[in-house]
Amino acid sequence: MADQPAAPALTVSLVKPAQREWPEIVPASGWLKPWQEAIIASETSGLRITDVLADVGSIVTKGQTLVQLSKNSMLADLRKQEAAVVTAKANLTRAKANADRARRLRPSGALSDEKIAEYLVDEETATASLASEDAALDSAKIKLAQTTITAVDDGLITSRSAELGAVVSAGTELFRLVRQQRVEWQAEVSPRYLPRLSEGLSVKIDGPDDHSIPGKVRLVGPLVSTDTSRAIVYVTLPADVRPRVGLYVTGEIELQTTPALTVPETAVVFRDGINYVFAAGDDKRVRRIRVETGRRNNGEVEIISGIDRSSKVVMSGGAFLSDNDFVRIAE
Repeated sequence: MADQPAAPALTVSLVKPAQREWPEIVPASGWLKPWQEAIIASETSGLRITDVLADVGSIVTKGQTLVQLSKNSMLADLRKQEAAVVTAKANLTRAKANADRARRLRPSGALSDEKIAEYLVDEETATASLASEDAALDSAKIKLAQTTITAVDDGLITSRSAELGAVVSAGTELFRLVRQQRVEWQAEVSPRYLPRLSEGLSVKIDGPDDHSIPGKVRLVGPLVSTDTSRAIVYVTLPADVRPRVGLYVTGEIELQTTPALTVPETAVVFRDGINYVFAAGDDKRVRRIRVETGRRNNGEVEIISGIDRSSKVVMSGGAFLSDNDFVRIAE
């Protein structure tokens, strides 16, 4: 009895690999951190906090009052210094009058040279004393202004250590804010990519809500960490995108565009840790071909080696095929 023809294992559609222009991708991962942090601290010591006007999460503007310190002692010092300035002005007025009289009487000999010199020295001393008291008054005004602690820039308050009633010291940190609410991605990359990384490259970040976030390379770090053997790339995010600081995210940096031979992802079969495609011949039998894959984009995968543009690849269903299977080809 004549041999019966083999029954088709599957009805398949064929596709030829396509030549496309794709950007080369640098995989990266890292933390979302503030672009710049500002520390708001007290510039004076020994004063009590009488009011706290901001909290964690507050969005503040430059110059906005955040903390008020007790100002009673500073006001008293200011009034005392204002009185000292008035006294110094009166002393200068008297000294100038005596010095002017001494200058007028010098030709007549009515005053001794010693007395005339004394009056002139008194005038210079009174002038210097007034300048010193004026400087002390300016200092008192500065100290009074320091009892009102304000935001150094627009931003978002991320930490607060100011507590009502606490007595502060000079340099005590009261708040920390993210300047201008700007967040950047500090992406760690393999140092082998450093020669091709530069400012202005486009970046795509996998956001925490499954939405990609675009970005631009702001700076390529000059050092490679001895702990992680990775380099840091600083990525600027759009001004209207403000993800939470402290998240660890992944993404990719796009290098120059290069050619890519691609097939649909459904055409690639993964078995035993190896990628395969099934290519159909003129005899309608399929051959399993081992391939090396590369970049992936929009449902397609780059084939680095294994097939060429003339191959006819099974578009889907390869998981149900074996090497040398007979198939029916759909038109």
